[in-house]
Amino acid sequence: MEVYLPIAEVSVNIINILFLSFIVGLLSGLFGIGGGFLMTPFLIFLGIPPTYAVANEANNILASSVSGSLTHWFKQTLDYKMGLMIVAGGVVGTIIGIFTFTYFKEIGKINLVISLAYMYVLAMIGTLMLIEGVKEIDRERKKIFLKKKLHSHYWIHGLPFRMRFKKSKVYESALAPIVLGLVVGFIASIMGVGGAFLLVPAMIYIIGMPTKLVPGTSLFVTIFITAIVVILHAINYQSIDLVLVITLIFGSIIGVQIGLKLGEYLESSELKTLLAILLLIVGIAMAYDAFFRNHNVVLSDNNLDLMEKNQLYETIINLSINHPLTYGLFSIILAVGLGVLASIIRRSVSNYRKKRNSLKAAK
Repeated sequence: MEVYLPIAEVSVNIINILFLSFIVGLLSGLFGIGGGFLMTPFLIFLGIPPTYAVANEANNILASSVSGSLTHWFKQTLDYKMGLMIVAGGVVGTIIGIFTFTYFKEIGKINLVISLAYMYVLAMIGTLMLIEGVKEIDRERKKIFLKKKLHSHYWIHGLPFRMRFKKSKVYESALAPIVLGLVVGFIASIMGVGGAFLLVPAMIYIIGMPTKLVPGTSLFVTIFITAIVVILHAINYQSIDLVLVITLIFGSIIGVQIGLKLGEYLESSELKTLLAILLLIVGIAMAYDAFFRNHNVVLSDNNLDLMEKNQLYETIINLSINHPLTYGLFSIILAVGLGVLASIIRRSVSNYRKKRNSLKAAK
């Protein structure tokens, strides 16, 4: 079933988009990540130009992150204080990233930069996480238990402005989460991701947060970073396509709720290893896309006729061009609203099941 995207100016199979966004949403809930490191490459592989894939997936990540973080909020597995410190750095990093994005777009190299960023960043992080995950699984299999300090200490922890984060039970420099946020914000604006694939390992291995607080906190941070990315892309590049955004959101918010449930049954070491393998696979796929794949995309006359005949498409294009701030804010409100609705529905269903089981037990 082909659907034309008026802003990106390409036709895509809506069933493929829904299926892939569902799978990515499921993985997002499972690993506590935004899912952009998977969905943005998928969109590029399906023929959507990288500039549009980055912006629209950021909007989709916003919805799934709102839905997932609310679920963690209900479970009280979220460290707000730590999250807000990371967001503070993320705002600065995102703005710097947008300036960088603009520069490479103006010289016509942004598509290559996006592909190379995915290839190198995912390969490096995936390799490090895979090595650590395999080691942990091997130790568990051999029943080898290493004595560890409560937290490993690095040079970054010795920086000034030390703070106590009671929820995470850590006492370290406030600059650690701020610097982490700056790096994540920069990468998010370039790659169209929430940055959680960086946040998750960094919060575990560098900041030393308890694993149970990491998914919720990373999703909480992702909400703010992706909202800023969406607004800046809407204003600067008019690249938000509501037809694509709505399709992505519906698939991902269903998947993220299922992923959250499945995550309760897997060990942390297994999650780390699976995430590492995914990072490596996507990094290799992006390398193939950058250097070997034919990127010639032809827009057919039928697509042009469809755009001319469809009043909705014309309205979307006019709003995007003439009122980019309003258009961007609307896409954010839409994503947040659908994310909240999905979380409320899941909680209502969960409460209903608990109540029903209690009644059965009472009988």
